[in-house]
Amino acid sequence: MWAVLLGYFAGSVPFAYLLARRVGIDVRVAGSGNVGAANVLRTAGAWRGVAVMVLDVAKGVLAVFLASVAHAGVTLTAMAAAAAVVGHIYPVWLRFKGGKGVAVAAGVFAVLTPIATGVAFFLFLVTVYFLMKYAGSGNNVGMIVSAVSAITAGTAVFYNLGQVRNARVPASALKRAKRRS
Repeated sequence: MWAVLLGYFAGSVPFAYLLARRVGIDVRVAGSGNVGAANVLRTAGAWRGVAVMVLDVAKGVLAVFLASVAHAGVTLTAMAAAAAVVGHIYPVWLRFKGGKGVAVAAGVFAVLTPIATGVAFFLFLVTVYFLMKYAGSGNNVGMIVSAVSAITAGTAVFYNLGQVRNARVPASALKRAKRRS
C-alpha cells in the first residue's frame, strides 16, 4: 500500500505551479487556468513549459519505479501508477485542483509500454506542430494511439524481481484470458 501512497505524493507535486510562480505567475488564474505544461508554456515561457513537461513525465516514471523497487507486484504497481495520475489531477497541495494528467500518464506508459508510447509521442508532435497547432488535440491523438498500439502489439508487462520488462503475449493466450473472464 505504501507504493500507492508514494505514487500519489509523487504525482501531486505541482511543478507547473512552482515553476510559473518563480516568475510571479499563478497558472491557476493565468492563461487557461490549467496547472499543466501547456499553460506554463503559454504564460511563463518555453523553457519552463518544457521543464514542466519533463518533470511531469518523470513523476509517472518515478511512481512505477518506486513500486517496482518495492516489489509491489502487478496490481499494486498499476494502482501506484494510477495514483500518480490522480495525484497530478487532484493534488492535496493545491486544494485538489491540478492539471489533466496527460504528461504523468505518458511517463507511466513510457515505462510500461515504451514502443507504444514512442509512437504516440511522435503522433502527438505531428498533431501539435504540423496539423492542429493545439496541445489538447495532440493529447487526444496520443492517448488513443498509445492504447491502440499497446493492444495491437500484444504487449504486456511482467514484473520479475522488481525489474520491468516487456514481453510479447501470444494471441492464443489473449483468447484464453478473454474466455475465462
